[in-house]
Amino acid sequence: MPEICVHLGERLICSWLPLPIHPITPRYHKQHCLHPYLSMKRCDLRVVWLPLLLAFLLVPSLGAQQRTEADFVIRDFFFRSGEVLPELKIHYVILGVPQRDAAGHVSNAVLLLHGTGGSLNGFFSENYSVLFQRGQALDSSRYFIIIPDGIGHGRSSKPSDGLRTRFPQYDYADMVEAQYRLVTLGLHVDRLKLVSGISMGGMHAWMWAEQHPEMVDNFFPLVCMPVAISGMNRLWRDLAIYLITSDPDYQSGNYQSEHGINQAIAMFELLMDASSLVQKNAADRDVADTLYKIWMGDSGKKRDANDLVYALDASRNYNPEPNLERIRARVIAVNTEDDFINNSDAKLMATLMKRVRRGRFVLLPESAGTHGHSSGGDPSLWKQYLEELMR
Repeated sequence: MPEICVHLGERLICSWLPLPIHPITPRYHKQHCLHPYLSMKRCDLRVVWLPLLLAFLLVPSLGAQQRTEADFVIRDFFFRSGEVLPELKIHYVILGVPQRDAAGHVSNAVLLLHGTGGSLNGFFSENYSVLFQRGQALDSSRYFIIIPDGIGHGRSSKPSDGLRTRFPQYDYADMVEAQYRLVTLGLHVDRLKLVSGISMGGMHAWMWAEQHPEMVDNFFPLVCMPVAISGMNRLWRDLAIYLITSDPDYQSGNYQSEHGINQAIAMFELLMDASSLVQKNAADRDVADTLYKIWMGDSGKKRDANDLVYALDASRNYNPEPNLERIRARVIAVNTEDDFINNSDAKLMATLMKRVRRGRFVLLPESAGTHGHSSGGDPSLWKQYLEELMR
């Protein structure tokens, strides 16, 4: 009898059953079947649904998720830089089932967007994925949840696929355009209940709010600001790019090893968490020195230098501030008091939010248990505001 395994966050649950071996999240190729809700082509139901039934029996909380993973390919994608990619692949995951109104339009779609250097997998962490359970704010039995990998990230097209520095110099506008095409052309969704994102994903949400004001009901940007990247946020990006590209072994992006990336990633991870949390985890000199050695030795092992340089520089043209009056949807923007990357100015955000007719700003105090920029991935800190928005 074959062993059937089901992924639950970072854990793998396995069981011996007399069933054919198939992944619990089937990838729909032409020879298999297309997206089950967007195509009437026949599928091998035993291949697709028996593993899903097994997941429901083993892990009840996954039963409602109906997870599908696939790629959307955009032909001849024109970037703002003037460059063209013959095929741009956008990888994505979908949870739940679309509901349609009387006119046949999907009425329960949600779009979630990840941060710089991350991927859609971040939304399936033990912390975040609780939001998809029954009765939670993003209950996947109620919502049709779309979670893409951005350009240059995860399993979407990126420099490390082979083009390296010949990959187009994408920016946030390109990333948002690709998301829009996935939603509208790939999944045939013309209305979104919510767009939410963390850090870079939150900045993309601000851009969606301005570029598609009639298409989205609610926005929930986390740990970001609707202003041009400047100050500390720009300086650390410049330094990280310098640490990578100035390394002699970088060789203009044609490197054989990842030397400079370790230093850049170590700095990036240090900035992600609040100084109070770092102090707690490295309370004395010896522990701090040991932590430093671990960071420097392991930080870049699962990263690609070109991918990170491109991702950090993609924010160069971001600036939704001049057009905040265009936003018509409800917005709740959440930042944290101890976010070193944004160093949120409550007065500035309060002023900006006055220009968003249905906007509200929430600044979480450090006393609430926040942990810097990475608080954006911790729903226990802010889910009550998301629940308020989704009511």
